[in-house]
Amino acid sequence: MRTLLSSLLLCVLTSLITLLSYIGHQQRFKTQEDQINYSYAVKNDHINLGGNLRQHFYSAQPNDFINAAKKSIPSVVSITTYSNSKKTRNNQSPISSGSGVLISSNGHIVTNYHVIEESESIVILDNEGAQYEGKIIGSDKSTDIAVIKIEKTNTPHLIFGNSDSIQVGEWVLAVGNPFKLKSTVTAGIVSAKGRNINFLSRQGIESFIQTDAAINPGNSGGALVNSHQELIGINTAILSSSGKYEGFSFAIPSNIVQKVVKDILSYGTVQRGWLGVNIFNIDSETMQQLNLKNGKGVLVDLVERNSAAADAGLQREDIIKTINSIKINSISTFTEQLALRRPGDNVTIGYLRNGKLQTAQVTLRNQLNTTDFIAVRKDKEFIDLGIEVRDLDSGEKIRLGKNGVYVVSVARGTKIHGTNMEPGYIIEQFNGNPVNNVDDLLRYINDSSGNVFLEGFYEKYPGQFPYAFVL
Repeated sequence: MRTLLSSLLLCVLTSLITLLSYIGHQQRFKTQEDQINYSYAVKNDHINLGGNLRQHFYSAQPNDFINAAKKSIPSVVSITTYSNSKKTRNNQSPISSGSGVLISSNGHIVTNYHVIEESESIVILDNEGAQYEGKIIGSDKSTDIAVIKIEKTNTPHLIFGNSDSIQVGEWVLAVGNPFKLKSTVTAGIVSAKGRNINFLSRQGIESFIQTDAAINPGNSGGALVNSHQELIGINTAILSSSGKYEGFSFAIPSNIVQKVVKDILSYGTVQRGWLGVNIFNIDSETMQQLNLKNGKGVLVDLVERNSAAADAGLQREDIIKTINSIKINSISTFTEQLALRRPGDNVTIGYLRNGKLQTAQVTLRNQLNTTDFIAVRKDKEFIDLGIEVRDLDSGEKIRLGKNGVYVVSVARGTKIHGTNMEPGYIIEQFNGNPVNNVDDLLRYINDSSGNVFLEGFYEKYPGQFPYAFVL
């Protein structure tokens, strides 16, 4: 009897263990199935998650560029420019065409300066085929960046990514309108960073992202996007003997673009920090002469008197190795780091002198050797007259011993252009009234009509220069 009971108990325990194992297996299977279903639901926006949690579910799926393309295509527009001095839009003869990237929900677009250069009217075509007039907000020839705007709200747009964080070998998308083929997407990898290809003028700032994503005529001003749907560059140039894609494409890093855009929107012009040095890349001959172990860094050839560099103690033949701990390997990386900063910014320069590493604290200045921000005014009243103006900065006021308003630019075919006034003119009086700043000048324009008589001077030319026009 005892043996029978023991056998029965053993059978019950065995059955119970088997049942529990089966339930556990089913639960594990259900968990795996649920995880697959959750991943599918998140991927297809059936469940709203954000940040790193959402990325966890994405990473469970095969990697592709579908979402990056879906985000980018509506945010990239086609740009066509016209000039009245050549042929009008009615003749269907544009002077330039390219691409642009929407960067805000209220219609701000970033593109290349060379796309809109010399344009007198701009037509924007979005991905849905709607047409808009584009207004130039500002531009910077040194970086080949321009900001334009359309009158539309709730526009799709891309978010800036951190171009410093991209790695060589990382996958990227190029989105634009090559050969008037709207919304074309190509893919490639980042081939190199900090490239200087002498595409811009001598004063240009070049530190391009090189990629093998196909870029052709019409792609200029388009988006370079990473797999996280972030804007990491503005496509700008190709290196080609045929004028078409041959494997090398170049984009302006998003960190430079974002800084230029912010300056244009905030101040009307780019606030660029200057160190006050002339520099060269280090070649093998320089390495031998200065007994250097490698060619990394830039050689200081000249330190301008009373400049930020001179006040910080930098000298000729110093080797600049770092800016704020970021390695400087060439002129392109040096100019890129300075292009990210404004007058008044404090930076730490690491440099090599007589074989010893040293540091210097430098307060950057503007081109006028002051720490003032220079805001260019583009009020409608000034644009109608054909001028851009700014206040004199503190250094100019001390040097000239006068107040006034500095004329930054004169547009062709305008009232002011008809007076033969040139950029650099300093307005002192408006119909005999003193002009101390831009607000004074604006008030006089709004309160006046009929004949206007301006008095002022050019710093580089002796004597007074009067100009007259009719409001």
